[in-house]
Amino acid sequence: MVADVRPQPVTGESLRSLGEGVHAIVLAGGCFWGVDDRLRHLPGVLGTAAGYAGGHTPDPTYEQVCRGHTGYAESVLVVFDPRVLPLERVLAAFWEMHDPTQGMRQGNDIGSQYRSAIYTADECDARLARQTMEVYQHALTRAGESAPITTEIGELAETGDGRFHFAEDHHQQYLVKHPAGYRCDGTTGVSYPTT
Repeated sequence: MVADVRPQPVTGESLRSLGEGVHAIVLAGGCFWGVDDRLRHLPGVLGTAAGYAGGHTPDPTYEQVCRGHTGYAESVLVVFDPRVLPLERVLAAFWEMHDPTQGMRQGNDIGSQYRSAIYTADECDARLARQTMEVYQHALTRAGESAPITTEIGELAETGDGRFHFAEDHHQQYLVKHPAGYRCDGTTGVSYPTT
């Protein structure tokens, strides 16, 4: 599981060097408890971890991130087998699980720490993320949603301090430990188009 690599923050380089046949991406779509819970159940996901990405404060804590002044987004590191679960399908699930048009919020959770973001291992993955964003924007427009997608997309190495910082232990797989816990379930209700 990904949580076993907790001692060091994950960098853009470590996203690229997980081993043959393994891929990773960092996704932010509101409160990381619910995002982690949804992504962890996708067939082909090998592990997930809650954490912080896209900011500058050294060794961020949950309390610091919640104040909204660190630049970090509550994020989930997703490690998956692309032979079972292609990156495009991970991204499709991400688009469907939250409302990427809300800017610095998800539902009642307001602040930059709840923004929608995709942090990738390399430019190739970032390009695919931007392509899927265009596909989903068209789907939203066809469904009558006029707001533009505000999701931040970039390589992890070039975003904030270039690292994914693991959240504190009690945030890891939080909804497994607390099945009735808080979930931010704001979605657009629009499915990602399949080909």
